[in-house]
Amino acid sequence: MRTILRAALVAIAIAIGAAYFSGTGARAFSTPKANGSAAPEFTGITQWLNSPPLSMQAQRGKVVLVDFWTYSCVNCLNTLPHVKRWHDKYKDQGLVVVGVHTPEYGFEKSTANVQEAIKRLGVRYPVAQDNRYATWSAFQNQYWPALYLIDADGRIVYQHFGEGNYAETEAVIQKLLAQRKSPPSA
Repeated sequence: MRTILRAALVAIAIAIGAAYFSGTGARAFSTPKANGSAAPEFTGITQWLNSPPLSMQAQRGKVVLVDFWTYSCVNCLNTLPHVKRWHDKYKDQGLVVVGVHTPEYGFEKSTANVQEAIKRLGVRYPVAQDNRYATWSAFQNQYWPALYLIDADGRIVYQHFGEGNYAETEAVIQKLLAQRKSPPSA
C-alpha cells in the first residue's frame, strides 16, 4: 500500500511541476548542461541592459560567470551581493559577469520593471533579458538562482544552484583567472 501511495504522490508532484513549468515557458525536468560542455550562446535575448549585446564567442579568453536570476526571487536577491562583489573585485582581471534575467512571473517581463530593479539593486554588469527562456533552455537550466562558470576556452567548468557555496564559487573564479593568466606549460 505504501508503494502505491508513494508512486501516486510522485506522479502528482510531476504533474504539478510540469503544469507550473509549462506556464512559465521553462523547460521542466531537463538536466543542466554538464561541466565540460561548451557554453551555449546567449540566444533569444529580448533586451540587453547595462551593455550592448554580448556573445559567448566574443568572451573567449575571459572567464564568464552567468547568473540566472529574477528580481523578485528572494534566493536570487540573497545571492546578488556576492555576484556584485565578484564583478567589482575581478572585472579588471578578466571576469565577465552576465546576469540572465529570466522571469518567473509575468510582471517580471517588463523591461521598465527590470531596469528599475537593476538600478535599485545597484547591478552594474550586463543583464540579458531572457523573456522567452531561450538562453535558459540553451543551458538546460531549471533553477533560480543558478551560477555557471565558463573558462577561457568557452567550457562550463562549474555550476551552483541556489544559495550558498560562496567561498567555493569564488575559489573557482580565482583558479580560472589564474589559469587564464598563466596557461599550463606543455
